[in-house]
Amino acid sequence: MVDEEARYRTLGELIRRQRELAELPMRQFAAMVGISNPYLSQIERNLREPSERVLDAIAEHLQMSTDMLLGQLRNEPRAVSGVVTAIDQDPDLTNAQRKALVEMYETFREVTRGKRKRGRPAAGDDSGVAD
Repeated sequence: MVDEEARYRTLGELIRRQRELAELPMRQFAAMVGISNPYLSQIERNLREPSERVLDAIAEHLQMSTDMLLGQLRNEPRAVSGVVTAIDQDPDLTNAQRKALVEMYETFREVTRGKRKRGRPAAGDDSGVAD
């Protein structure tokens, strides 16, 4: 069986599908994002690529991070931690804040994994081995 996310071949298709899943008419969604209806239509039909600002606004109004949206496009098999899910679902955060928090969290995790690979416990690791 084909994973539903694997059917998205383009960014425009993914945006259109997510907008439809949110049950938002194109005109209403375009107004929410702050772009014209024809521009959104061109994005969804892959005639134009959205700027980073527009893509961030689209993701924010779909209540997800830009990375999560693009991850669906790439069909990345990444395991999303509970922390990232909580950050992505927090309505009190802006898209930029979500992105910064997820980047910091992922950086902390990479540092910890790197220390473990070198045989050094990460700070707070209860393995009993001193640094």
